[in-house]
Amino acid sequence: MHEAETCWYDTARWPDWVDELSRIVSVGGDWPREGATVIWQSGPAGRGRVRETVISYEPLGGQTVAVEDESITGTQQVAFEPTADGVEVSLSLDYSIKRRSPLTPLLDLLFVRRPMTISLTRTLSRFSVALAESREPSVG
Repeated sequence: MHEAETCWYDTARWPDWVDELSRIVSVGGDWPREGATVIWQSGPAGRGRVRETVISYEPLGGQTVAVEDESITGTQQVAFEPTADGVEVSLSLDYSIKRRSPLTPLLDLLFVRRPMTISLTRTLSRFSVALAESREPSVG
């Protein structure tokens, strides 16, 4: 479990598995502890500049961050749960759209929620691959 958590919090590796992340702009504070901040930039078709600020952190348990980009504010949680085969990592995002109108619920349902869910799923899938690769013995 420690291995999964170490990999997850290694911001230098985020471009390998965080969906849409192009580059880390800055890391401030004692990441992944409370109050620390990561700012990252997505590719051209992504979310733009994203700020993640740690609200809570429990070693070997998980982390909650306040997330903000041009369109949303929210709370993202990652949790690490030991299993017989290793660790289960769960990721969730609870968000609200900044610019609201009477059509916001419909637009959220049709154009925001599904892509966000797909992005979180891709992130977890890529993380699983990155974690597996970090466990393989190096040759050479």
